[in-house]
Amino acid sequence: MARSRKNGRFAKTTRRRRSKPKTNLTNIAVSALVANSVTQGLFNANIIDFFTGRTDGVYKAGADGSWRMTLPELVGYSSRQGFGGTYGAGIDFQSALMKNLKDNWLPMAAGVILIPVVAKTATKLIRKPVILPANRMLKSVGMDVKL
Repeated sequence: MARSRKNGRFAKTTRRRRSKPKTNLTNIAVSALVANSVTQGLFNANIIDFFTGRTDGVYKAGADGSWRMTLPELVGYSSRQGFGGTYGAGIDFQSALMKNLKDNWLPMAAGVILIPVVAKTATKLIRKPVILPANRMLKSVGMDVKL
């Protein structure tokens, strides 16, 4: 207990200092891989192609097939006129999404379930020989990240 001063108030105690939480690069990588698995399963495009609308480095939003959907064509910025790109021609969004889900459900489910499990197991296995020395090195460099 803190010592009492002469005026009856307790002495001011020092507060515990807590360091700012560091960004965990492993969690970011796992989240990106799971998001890629979901976009591949639902929209038939990897996460980069989904956000940019590119296919093989060329902007083809809406002109790359009915079953492949990207964010620019969903928003309406496709190379085709009208909302929805090529799936808008006779195929609605729900049927295209359901076809992709039926075709890709197994790899998507495996990615969503297995990627975090494998990452957790690998982290536990390589913690002492790889991760702890790497975290010490990152701390000495002054970066606010950890593995």
